[in-house]
Amino acid sequence: MMKMSIAEANGNLGQEIPFAYRTTAAELGATGDGFSFVGEIVVRGNLVYTGVCYRVSGKIEAVKAFACDRCLKECQEEQNLSFEEEYRKADEAEDQEALVVDGDALEITDLVRDTILAAQSLSNLCRPDCKGLCPVCGHDLNEGECGCDSFVPDPRLAALQQLIDKED
Repeated sequence: MMKMSIAEANGNLGQEIPFAYRTTAAELGATGDGFSFVGEIVVRGNLVYTGVCYRVSGKIEAVKAFACDRCLKECQEEQNLSFEEEYRKADEAEDQEALVVDGDALEITDLVRDTILAAQSLSNLCRPDCKGLCPVCGHDLNEGECGCDSFVPDPRLAALQQLIDKED
């Protein structure tokens, strides 16, 4: 859990109070299908009390491990993510959607987890121009051509091709 006391911030209006945490994806609940995180996730940032709200901002450093969706190679990608959020005391929260400070501590575990998960792309690619695997022999096309016939007939014309094949 990433909890920080707001007592120091209350006494130092406008002053940045640094924080740092080390955690794992399992502790955060930041797991997904098709990817994982290697090693620790490092969270660094600052807490500032503005007189109206508590502003939390910082960076998340993580290493994502995944298999490329096209060529199936195992890959790792360093991620540096930014976050910023405002929290208000429960009695000062004007709307239902405002993030609320619970007692004397501010909990940012959900903020960090949501930032990490929202930053993940829908497709995991080793590089944007990955050519993938040959549909015939399975050769990695990023390493060069395999020599297979890559012609794929239009399935809507398959019935006509069958007529031609019968005549031969």
